[in-house]
Amino acid sequence: MQNLTPSPYTHCDGEKNQRIKAMTSPGSKKVVPADGSEKNHSGNLGRTGDLNESGSSSGGGEGGTFEYFGQVYHLGSNKIGHEYCHLRYLFIRGKYVEMYKRDPHENPDIKPIRRGVIGPTMMVEELGRRKVSHGDVYVIRFSNRLDERKKGEIACATAGEAMKWVEAFDEAKQQAEYALSRGGSTRTKLSMEANIDLEGHRPRVRRYAYGLKKLIRIGQGPETLLRQSSTLVNDVRGDSFYGGGDNGDAIEAHEWKCVRTINGVRIFEDVANFKAGRGFLVKAVAVVEASADAVFEVISKLDKHQRYEWDTVTGDSELIDSYEGHYDVIYCVYDPKYLSRWQSKRDFIFSRQWVRGQDGTYTILQFPAVHKKRPPKSGYRRTDITPSTWEIRNLKKRSDAEPPSCLVTHMLEIHSKRWCKWKRTSYSKFEKTIPYALLLQVAGLKEYIGANPAFKYEASSTVVQSKLSDIPSGEYVDEEMEEQFYDATDSSSDEEESDEDDEEQDKKEIKVKLKNVSWAIASLSLKQPKAPGASNELDTSVDPVDIDPSQIQGSLRKGNGDKDSNCWNSPSGMGFMIRGKTYLKDNAKVMGGQPLLTLVSVDWLKVDKAVDNIALHPKCLVQSEPGKKLPFILVINLQVPAKPNYCLVMYYAADRPVSESSSLGKFVNGSDSYRDSRFKLIPSIVQGYWMVKRAVGTKACLLGKAVTCKYLRKDNFLEIDVDIGSSAVARSVIGLVLGYVTSLIVDLAILIEGKEETELPEYILGTVRLNRIELDSAVSFEE
Repeated sequence: MQNLTPSPYTHCDGEKNQRIKAMTSPGSKKVVPADGSEKNHSGNLGRTGDLNESGSSSGGGEGGTFEYFGQVYHLGSNKIGHEYCHLRYLFIRGKYVEMYKRDPHENPDIKPIRRGVIGPTMMVEELGRRKVSHGDVYVIRFSNRLDERKKGEIACATAGEAMKWVEAFDEAKQQAEYALSRGGSTRTKLSMEANIDLEGHRPRVRRYAYGLKKLIRIGQGPETLLRQSSTLVNDVRGDSFYGGGDNGDAIEAHEWKCVRTINGVRIFEDVANFKAGRGFLVKAVAVVEASADAVFEVISKLDKHQRYEWDTVTGDSELIDSYEGHYDVIYCVYDPKYLSRWQSKRDFIFSRQWVRGQDGTYTILQFPAVHKKRPPKSGYRRTDITPSTWEIRNLKKRSDAEPPSCLVTHMLEIHSKRWCKWKRTSYSKFEKTIPYALLLQVAGLKEYIGANPAFKYEASSTVVQSKLSDIPSGEYVDEEMEEQFYDATDSSSDEEESDEDDEEQDKKEIKVKLKNVSWAIASLSLKQPKAPGASNELDTSVDPVDIDPSQIQGSLRKGNGDKDSNCWNSPSGMGFMIRGKTYLKDNAKVMGGQPLLTLVSVDWLKVDKAVDNIALHPKCLVQSEPGKKLPFILVINLQVPAKPNYCLVMYYAADRPVSESSSLGKFVNGSDSYRDSRFKLIPSIVQGYWMVKRAVGTKACLLGKAVTCKYLRKDNFLEIDVDIGSSAVARSVIGLVLGYVTSLIVDLAILIEGKEETELPEYILGTVRLNRIELDSAVSFEE
């Protein structure tokens, strides 16, 4: 990130002459169990109970009240249009949220400048990186899905902190939905749904946080703003919804061989990729003694003096443009005497697209690019940088005292004969190339962070003793607080806001040579039982019906193998890794079996805008005579943002009714918040461009946490409308996928996440394989 010159129309209070360096995470958390006892937790922001894959837990809303406290930046504009960036203190207690100018622990009598409830209609979206007056921050937007005028923004210093706050607000939203489901007065229910204008007086407050005795604060407080960015160390744990130590939840076909070790960095070559005649896919891998958040910040910053210490290629860099917080364009100049035999100066332009997965793993995609702001200029030879990807993944800690560490991988494809010579000799001309310099960026990064000890230690955890009276927490909230909280960007609190103190190894025993492991698995899975672990999901007291796919035709035809194009198939679930019976004890995953539901049809539709409730359309499969005879149909409507927009609609059928007491029954008939917390998808690019594979990944994703999902339960079906365009990150990834879609074979698996012992082992609900889909083949949807 670059140093920025303050705009005359922008100010950032608190430290006006300092760059925005660091910010504590939403690290204060107190859990008040139902029995009244108190437990303090530090680290990841999750629920109490058995930890799931991410380190967050599986406790329910009835288990207690969750409290979060930390510092954020409040972004907005005043009445005359001047933008502001204020340091604020945010406190979340259950479904209630308050914002303070100063630390309420040090100033117990201070009143909040904003307060309200987090209602079921509140939407929270992480917008990515944005420039403010003194640096770059990561922005979170609040909005109301019923009234777009109600919105506001806060910001954090790192992507990891922003994601933790998103999870904190998600917990609060679940508290609100749980309270609503438990009943209560009509007045309370109506007030939770109401859209309250925050203009006017401050609401009456009795006291701050009655009954709060101890609070765990992660971080070092406001003084971190004064520290240099090179000393930033973030508290990163498994703050996600799944998976910490494994590489993915789908099986990939790679055969990585270590060919050289340089300064503790291993250089690998994908032997399988070379045998397929696709050049050399290589990667540099190293363990770096810092958190993934901290390493990502070092890689993403463009400060010349810092990059000079570790980067031999992109040290002289300039940000040209940025889009949607997750995509930017960089212009670089480098000295040719270090990297080539040419004497003329070299320059190049490349784009960076980054994604932070739900498990805290960062993926950065780098492509050569062109930009009208930087045309070729005299005296410089324009060159193309080699496409590459970064992957930064946190490693599990064996104890809390152990400093954080992460695995950093830099991968690129090389089309050069010099690579083979370099492997055989101690020196070759390959060492004068940009690909070689890109590989050595990992070594430079490792040495740079190793030379700065502050990166090796997480921010300290301190227990703050409350100075407040011991009044029961039930008296904490008065009736006036039943307002929805929106950190509004309008002038509702302009006078208050203007105050001056204001993140393959081949199995040789298989005598079959296939292009991808998942195809081999599919050929060996015929004897697998259907959905092991799902024997009680369907009502066995009812005789099964015959499902005849020939009577059910969609707009996209069913294919005849991997060589077929513009079609779909239903592969086995054995290409995916899911939670086993003992997952809560040992995090063990097992290979998936045959899907529980049968994929009977797929529609590929072209629409003017995203379409919901497709199952109600009179020409939909669900409304046909064969569809009405099926006991249950699960409709997955993936809404793809593009020009034009598309809908990929998949229909999964069951031969028996769903058992109401089963995991599937609870999901089908449960609340939207329950469905959001359980609906999981595992992607896998079986065949296609390796950069697209890295962008999509193979990690399971809770779709309800990543994008907006809407649910329709009627008659014999459940429809799930997945709005991919609701997330900037998802939009950028799907944009890349659509550019290569005609050459891709994509596998998807859907399942219900098991978080309790009675819900394990998991099972595959359904799968689909999409073979080289052609965009022009989409059928226009008739409203």
